[in-house]
Amino acid sequence: MKRYTLKAALSATPVAEDFVAIDVPYPDCPPGGIVVRTIYLSLDPYIGSRLRGRHMGETPPAPMADAIPGAIVGQVVESRAPGIAEGDYVHAMEGGWQEYAALPPGHFRKLDPAAAPLRAHIGVLGMPGLTAWAGITQLAKVTAGDVVLVDAAAGAVGGTAGQIARIKGAAKVVGIAGGPEKCRLVTDTYGFDACIDYKAEGWQAALKEALPEGASVFFENVSAEMAMTALSVSRTYVRGVLCGLADAYQSAGPAPHALNAGAVIGKRAQMLGLVVYDFYPRWDEYVTEASGWIRDGKLAFAEDHADGLDSAPALFGKLMRGANVGKPIITVSEEQV
Repeated sequence: MKRYTLKAALSATPVAEDFVAIDVPYPDCPPGGIVVRTIYLSLDPYIGSRLRGRHMGETPPAPMADAIPGAIVGQVVESRAPGIAEGDYVHAMEGGWQEYAALPPGHFRKLDPAAAPLRAHIGVLGMPGLTAWAGITQLAKVTAGDVVLVDAAAGAVGGTAGQIARIKGAAKVVGIAGGPEKCRLVTDTYGFDACIDYKAEGWQAALKEALPEGASVFFENVSAEMAMTALSVSRTYVRGVLCGLADAYQSAGPAPHALNAGAVIGKRAQMLGLVVYDFYPRWDEYVTEASGWIRDGKLAFAEDHADGLDSAPALFGKLMRGANVGKPIITVSEEQV
């Protein structure tokens, strides 16, 4: 079968040319586990950092051997797992860039294909969606009347966070994104009240104008510097969710941390750190709730889609440049064979 791996160890932001396809044996089914045919493959920003060993202490994949990590939705072709039959669909965080994956016990979740589109499980119902739900409902605890500011609002996490805030009763949701196309996605598809283009001249003044009442919640995905910008347009007792540092994922040195303690104290702010791994035990709970929102038309998602495993390197390179619009997703094979 085909697998994509690194040509060599990385020391810089990954580009398409860093990846190579190799042939490897079809996997054996592990005791208590399954073998799945990969259908959908997720491409996520943090993987660029993980490939260099800079994400949460995780070891990078071995060049010319290990699959590039990535979440998948797949169909079971062989099972030694109780309650899982051939033909069932599953989600796995460690399926990787390959046509088939062997998954040990505890490394997959069975999916109900009738509840929501299968491809949604690596985006709005996958780790990005769970991250957004955890930050908005479990940490910030958004309720009726909140004014919510979301950075990286065109991304899979940010776009879902703003929509969940609205579902939970937020009076206003404002996003920050880069470029007119991404801002149109934020307002026209995700339904935010406004989106500020940080690439436009005078954007910080525009952000202040969009939030005359001040944000009561902000959801930060990009940097400590942007968190301080959000704090500057927030009211006192703001709840700030610190979800990610996307600007630092590909940096050469240590991730910068420039939170201004005086500003935090002055605003009496709660700064809430979010690591989605803490909420994995509640994933099914989130999927049950969010699947209903999708069916009711309350929760939308957008994809930057490509067909075939061979398209993964180019789309991943596009993601690393920040040029994607919507959740990057690869269709590796058909849902039904």
